[in-house]
Amino acid sequence: MATEPRARTEPPGSAEPAETAERGAPPERAEVVVIGGGVIGLSIAAELAGAGVETVLLERDTPGSGASKATADVLRAYFAGNPVSSAMAVRSLAAYREWDGLPMRPTGYLVLFTDAEQVSEWERQRPAQHDAGVDVELIDAAEARRRNPLIAPNLPLTAAAWSPQAYVSDTAAIVAGFVRAARRAGAGVHSGCRVTDVDTVTGRVGIAGGRSVTAGTVVCAAGAWSAPIARMAGVDLPLAEPVVQELLTAGPLPDAPDIPITLHAASGLLVRRRGEGLLVGMGYPGPDRDDWRDRVRRQLALTYPHLTGAEIGTAFTGVRDASPDRTAFIGRAPGDTPFLYAAGFSGHGLCVAPAAGQIVRDLYLGRDPGIPVAKLDVSRHRTGRRDDDD
Repeated sequence: MATEPRARTEPPGSAEPAETAERGAPPERAEVVVIGGGVIGLSIAAELAGAGVETVLLERDTPGSGASKATADVLRAYFAGNPVSSAMAVRSLAAYREWDGLPMRPTGYLVLFTDAEQVSEWERQRPAQHDAGVDVELIDAAEARRRNPLIAPNLPLTAAAWSPQAYVSDTAAIVAGFVRAARRAGAGVHSGCRVTDVDTVTGRVGIAGGRSVTAGTVVCAAGAWSAPIARMAGVDLPLAEPVVQELLTAGPLPDAPDIPITLHAASGLLVRRRGEGLLVGMGYPGPDRDDWRDRVRRQLALTYPHLTGAEIGTAFTGVRDASPDRTAFIGRAPGDTPFLYAAGFSGHGLCVAPAAGQIVRDLYLGRDPGIPVAKLDVSRHRTGRRDDDD
């Protein structure tokens, strides 16, 4: 069974299990209040508490009950067109490897290109990806089919990007590990605490039921609920309306090989092996779920003919936040009570959570995070700056 990360700053005598800790109401005051108990908020709380900061985390439901419950259990380093996210993912993979007992089954990540323009764009991005620490190379169609024999022989495959830095892990184990690490470092992690208002003049964070916590600093890491919480603090996070992510199962394919995590770049079809079938994602269902499922079926049949007519079922659903450029917003807003935010991870939070926690910790402590945080700040949306701009 996977356990929590090795606690570099674990205080003596604090080894009680997560299940028996912090069942009471949150305290009335704290140095920092973190809003949101997904992998991002939990990572932030663990890093702040590990640095000796009195930290309280408020989660409206239970830890990991939002976007964190609807992931493909994938950890990867390569994010096309997004070298800052790639740099965060590389740092996060290094952190996850230090965890005690976390399953990380190596699979690699294969991105299928079906036209020359996609290949040209990959070539343009390659230096920035390598600078970010990503191990990625361009392979030809024959090599791509060797790595994933399920690919249709008649798919117009031009080339593919191949990165060995990809793994299938266990999201539930990661959530539990972050909870334990945060609590053992001294953070309070409180479930059933829906935030109703944030006053950055007084530092008061209101909680449903009439309770409140007065904070020296507020951190918003509330996933799909981040935009309205930020507005309470006078901060505009230009996030899309919360969207429902659905991952599907397709199969069975009992004799199929253990293929890499594979993305069809043109359609966004993402698959990986799961049991005797595949776990499948392709964007968001939108208002017409049946139409979306039909499109997934058609793309599956075109890309993987072995799955023509395969049974399709729901694996997971969850609500996600998304930024306009699919890069997270991480930054600090000035005020009488400083307000930090970490939101808009667009379904990539699991891959970058350790680095996100470290960046927010360093922003709070006034240290250099070692990541170009200007490219993560919400001001980039107003200036139109791209993540891969120089």
